[in-house]
Amino acid sequence: MKEELQTMLKDCHLCPRNCGVDRLAGQKGFCGVDAGIMVARAALHMWEEPCISGKEGSGAVFFSGCSLGCAFCQNRTISKGQSGKVITVEYLAELFLDLQAQKANNINLVTAGHFLPQVREALILAKEQGLTIPVVYNSSGYEKVEMLRYLEGLVDIYLPDLKYLEADLAGKYSHAKDYPEVAMKALEEMVRQVGTPEFDERGMMKKGVIVRHLLLPGHVRNSKKVLEYLYGTYGDQIYISLMNQYTPMPAMKDDPQLSRKVTDREYDRLLDHAISFGVTNCFIQEGETAKESFIPEFNGEGI
Repeated sequence: MKEELQTMLKDCHLCPRNCGVDRLAGQKGFCGVDAGIMVARAALHMWEEPCISGKEGSGAVFFSGCSLGCAFCQNRTISKGQSGKVITVEYLAELFLDLQAQKANNINLVTAGHFLPQVREALILAKEQGLTIPVVYNSSGYEKVEMLRYLEGLVDIYLPDLKYLEADLAGKYSHAKDYPEVAMKALEEMVRQVGTPEFDERGMMKKGVIVRHLLLPGHVRNSKKVLEYLYGTYGDQIYISLMNQYTPMPAMKDDPQLSRKVTDREYDRLLDHAISFGVTNCFIQEGETAKESFIPEFNGEGI
C-alpha cells in the first residue's frame, strides 16, 4: 500500500482538484507544494474545542499548502505553501512522539490531506514506536472518500469543516462549486470510520467526529442550511462547533461582506436556530474571538 500511495504523488489525484501533476518531480498543483513534507509548526495548541485541547494542549502539526484555498483564509502565510520546513517521514514520526512526551492530549494533523501518503507512513511508524494518544484529522472537509479510507484505523477523531452548503458561495470564495457534495460524502465516511463519540474520565475526546462551521458575515442563511443538514442527518452522533471567529484579512478589504467581522446579532440568530432544532452536542464561542492575535505564529516552532 505504501508504494501505491507514493505512486499517487507522481500523477496526483489525492484531492478533488485532480491536478495530475508529478509532485515527485517537484511539480506543484493547486495545493502549492510538491512531495516534500512541509511543516510550519508543531507545538502544543490551546485554542481548539475544550475536549481536544484540554489543559495540556493539543499536539498540533500545521502542514503547509492547502487543497481548498479559501479567499478569506487566516492562515494564508502557510496555506499557499510559501513558508515551512521540509522534513522526512521519519522526522515527522519523531515530532508526533515528541508531542506525546510533552503531554499533548492528541496529535492534531492540521490540513494534512495533500501529504496523505507520507502522513500515513509516519503515523504507522510512530505507532510502532509507542504513539498511543488519539490522532485528530483536522480538515477543510474537501476530501476524497477513497483517500480517507487509507486512514481507517489510524485516525481516532475527525475534525472537519463544513463551510458551505451553497455551491455559489463555495465557488465564489473557494473556487470549488462542488464543495457541498464532496464535503457531505467525506463526512459520511468519517462518521462511518470512527462512530459515536467517546470521552475519557477527564472529558477529553477519545474518538468521534466534531464538525466545525465558521459563520461568515452576511451569510447566516448558508449557516442555517449547514446546521439543519448536520443535525437532521446525524443528530447526536456527531458534535457541532459553531464559530464566530471570522477575522477579516487584508485580501478581503474590498469585499462588501467579508471585509467586516460577524455581528453579535448574526451569531445569535444562528444559535437561536440551533436551539430551536434541539441541538445539544454543540460548542459555541463567547467573547471577542475575531482577533489576529488568536492566529498562531508560523515560525517553525517545534520543528
